Amino acid sequence: GADVNCAEAWRLCTGDPRVVVAVLDNCVQWDHPDLAANMWVNSDETLNGADSDRNGYADDIHGYNFVDDKELTISTIKDADHGTHVAGTVAAVNNNGRGVCGVAGGSGNNDGVKIMSCQILDSDGDPANDSDDAAARAFVYAADRGALIAQCSWGYGTNLKTEAQWAGIAQGMEKRAVDYFIKYAGADDPNAPLNGGLVIFAAGNDGDIVGDQMMWPGAYSPTVAVASMAPDFTPAYYTDYGSWVDITAPGGDYLYGEEGVVLSTILEDPAMQFHDGRKAAVGYMQGTSMACPHVSGVAALGLAYASKLGKRFTPAQFKSLLLSSVHDI
Repeated sequence: GADVNCAEAWRLCTGDPRVVVAVLDNCVQWDHPDLAANMWVNSDETLNGADSDRNGYADDIHGYNFVDDKELTISTIKDADHGTHVAGTVAAVNNNGRGVCGVAGGSGNNDGVKIMSCQILDSDGDPANDSDDAAARAFVYAADRGALIAQCSWGYGTNLKTEAQWAGIAQGMEKRAVDYFIKYAGADDPNAPLNGGLVIFAAGNDGDIVGDQMMWPGAYSPTVAVASMAPDFTPAYYTDYGSWVDITAPGGDYLYGEEGVVLSTILEDPAMQFHDGRKAAVGYMQGTSMACPHVSGVAALGLAYASKLGKRFTPAQFKSLLLSSVHDI
């Protein structure tokens, strides 16, 4: 029972391809058999290196690699477990006989929400090699290309104590980009269920070390910061926490064994042979990184239902609705 009540919600809606979730992370494996049908496709672009849609990003078919400033490639997929796991929780394809179910993954009839892969983390896993402006460019790119939700399972450590310190990074470029996404994502589409965008961040995984310490950009009040819950409704041992956190979601806790953590899609390699005969690559992870996409998936599902009803919200209205539709734990 420590879940997000998907089965109940699916009676009303399972997703909508008009709702796009930008996953700002490392690369999402766009051809994963449990994700491919729900990947966003830039229909104005062709794989020829010529930037046929003239948006400044050549070959951005399913998104873009903002770290290395190039198209998403097989080489950047090699360390794509984290982004792929996050994407699966949001929108792994449902009712396809493989892998896992995404919160807003549809009914199996090409009706799930879409995942846009915005790579902002270097594929080698070393934060020192991440580009300072990658996230900022990704927020603007996603907003301009129809994403309504920015799913962000990342953040900064405890050396940042105030909003002013975070806002000063790269001359405020990242803060301006977050504000841009919240203001302009969906604003130009009168049929979109959101007149603006929703930015959702993981709260961080060192609460057992630093206690109540703000983590950025999640602590920025216009965003949604997500803490992690164990399977018994208590805080996961590692989760960051505090009054700056907006909501808590299932993120897993290995102290409860493997069944106590989150199962989702991971990088598929044809050489992998699973003892249980599974057809798609799935694996267990824990973290506020895993809690965050539960909230992004719920938000995407809510927007999908709003779209079917012809409703349109401001970001503030929908955020209030999202944060009030909860159990008080």
